[in-house]
Amino acid sequence: MIKHWLHATLFCLITASASSQTLFTYGSHKASSEEFMKAFHKNNPPGNRSKAEAMKEYLELYINSKLKIQTAYDLGYDTLAQIKLETENLRNTIVDNYMSDPEAVTRLSKEAFQRSLKDIRAAHIFISFTSKDGLSDTAAAKAKLTGAEKRLAKGDDFLTVAQQLSDDPAAASNKGDLGFVTVFTLPYELETLLYSTPAGRHSKVYTSKAGYHIFKNISERKALGKIRVQQILLAFPPAASDAVDRKTAQLADSLYLRILKGDDFGKLAASFSDDHNSAARDGLTPEIGVGEYDQQFEKAVWALAKDGDVSKPFKTSHGYHIVKRLRLIPVITNAADKENNQQLEMRVRADDRWKTAKDFIYTRVKSKPGIQQSGIKESTIWAVTDSMIAGRQAQNINMDTEVFHIGTSIFRFSDWLQHVQSYRYMPGGATVRPYPSLMEEFKNNAMYQYYRDHLEDYNEDFRNQMAEFRDGNLFFEVMQREVWNKAQTDTAELEKLYEKNKAQYIWQPSADAIVFFSNDQGVAKSLAEELKKSPTAWKALAEKYNEKVVGDSARYEWTQLPGQTKETPKAGTVTSMTLNQADNTASFAYIIKVYPQQGIRSFNEAKGLVMNDYQTLLETEWIKKLRAKYPVSVNQPALNTLIK
Repeated sequence: MIKHWLHATLFCLITASASSQTLFTYGSHKASSEEFMKAFHKNNPPGNRSKAEAMKEYLELYINSKLKIQTAYDLGYDTLAQIKLETENLRNTIVDNYMSDPEAVTRLSKEAFQRSLKDIRAAHIFISFTSKDGLSDTAAAKAKLTGAEKRLAKGDDFLTVAQQLSDDPAAASNKGDLGFVTVFTLPYELETLLYSTPAGRHSKVYTSKAGYHIFKNISERKALGKIRVQQILLAFPPAASDAVDRKTAQLADSLYLRILKGDDFGKLAASFSDDHNSAARDGLTPEIGVGEYDQQFEKAVWALAKDGDVSKPFKTSHGYHIVKRLRLIPVITNAADKENNQQLEMRVRADDRWKTAKDFIYTRVKSKPGIQQSGIKESTIWAVTDSMIAGRQAQNINMDTEVFHIGTSIFRFSDWLQHVQSYRYMPGGATVRPYPSLMEEFKNNAMYQYYRDHLEDYNEDFRNQMAEFRDGNLFFEVMQREVWNKAQTDTAELEKLYEKNKAQYIWQPSADAIVFFSNDQGVAKSLAEELKKSPTAWKALAEKYNEKVVGDSARYEWTQLPGQTKETPKAGTVTSMTLNQADNTASFAYIIKVYPQQGIRSFNEAKGLVMNDYQTLLETEWIKKLRAKYPVSVNQPALNTLIK
């Protein structure tokens, strides 16, 4: 047992050492075994060759590509406007995919699953930073919070304290009792506060941008899940009188009696319900979860014991309701349920909890390179900010004055002031946010932007993807300039190469033919049958099918013709059809003239082959020059280790 453990340990150490070794050098540059193996596994499909043969063959290609790319860098092609633009466009396209913690979605989804298994009856005390006059008064809020904490500490009833002190307008009537809630019901920070509070206890104080929050976990139960219902809503008009209330109640009672006597619930909902969204679907509502609707409405819905039960008319602030239970959708308790996990992941990404996935960014930037303050006291910053907002010029500080810097990125007073002017008010515009909160947000935004701009320094996968794309573009650019353009445009050299090797550019037995291709086998068969009957009318027939069939006329060797057998093709005939059942395509050929003997191609006929040969010649000569410029030395022991 010990020997096996020791062998495994040594193997890991050897492998780690080998993967980080230099595999070869080219001039003053190095390539590691690790980067070579990544490229080998990605670009080298398995074949009949041995691993050693495949790896040695690929190593030569890999070395040559490294030499070409290094040449492109040395020639400054990476600074070309087009290369820079394409690289920047890719970066902007993919960077946001790397801007969240890769483990966050898994962690948050698992957390959401665990919380989905229970419902909590919650009560809430909220103490606002904003006074009744709409002014910010944090001192008064703090004093009120202290009073609430003292009362709770001595055992006063939470609901009574909520009714008397909470700034939530609903607390006067519901005593802060929110009813049952579950995962995704509350903002994530408040949900976390509640779910971390034991049943029967109240939470610690949570400070939000709006004020102070205290929750009580009144009780817990196994999660009920969701329920599907139909409803009829008889809504109250604005400022409805008692008479209107009574008339609405009478209509609700009469509809309820009709339902009990057998009238169709859906038809009544379509005719009478004022909830137009559900009325258009015979009263069918979206699935109802816990804590999503008015407490009175949810209480009545969840009181329906079985499918098909219909509630008596009940009143909420919206009007009178009649609800029919269709079916209960229980909570999924299997943590491995794939569909449920996908749904949870989607909700996590759409929820405010996804913002917490950015927290790791702040930690990383604070660690490297960190935030360096300019030395200006915060009290001075607040005072100068007040002056500048009021239009007064401050002494010793101007718009270019540094507030802090992250690495080489400087954040100036102008940046800070712009942030303050954009975000200084709470939603609604009445309450001014305190400067410390704004500064924390400003720093977080700065760290996020720095991380985004320097993502290559933090994320290896992103860095590798960007490097691979940039090197690929440089490889294409240098090949275009050094090989491909010359092979295509140097007519004199092409003709010289053709004359020198004319005997190599041979036509095997061939034919002038039109090859027809269609992505509809039925159409192809119809055209082929018509051609067989009237081969001399092939032009008119091809035009007849021109939208569904593509024809390409050229000289083809017999082996290149579709459906060709060993028999010699005959002029004026149609070849057999080649069918592809995977995509329903078909091809066949109409033979115009046959060349049964071999023959030398003309320069124009051989030009494509000559260009390929010239391209190979140019590249071979270029590689010789590059290997002389960047001498290559392979670390044979490292290569042997990789092969083994």
